[in-house]
Amino acid sequence: MGLMEVNGIRVFAYHGCLEEESRIGGNYRVDISVQADLSTAETSDSLNDTVDYGRVTAIVKQQMDVRSKLIEHVARRILEALKAEWPAAHHWKVRLVKERPPINGDVAEAVYTVEG
Repeated sequence: MGLMEVNGIRVFAYHGCLEEESRIGGNYRVDISVQADLSTAETSDSLNDTVDYGRVTAIVKQQMDVRSKLIEHVARRILEALKAEWPAAHHWKVRLVKERPPINGDVAEAVYTVEG
């Protein structure tokens, strides 16, 4: 088993329950990890035998473009899209970070993680 990580995918998006979040947006970071048998790629040196992290990044950006009220909802959509792209028996982890959420207090980030 191997572990592939794509960390710090930066996206500007418009998620949140507050109306102003749909207008002003905010900064997000997404970390993706996948545990999978990538031993074929280790010897073949072929992109077709691995998880293409360029494609992972594109999927994250596509899902982040679809507005949601909750980061939990966005994270689940990202997870499901990744699983649809690579239906093999991989174990995925999606960590979604909302930077400086607009709440009453000085909060650096709100984070939600989902696995599957």
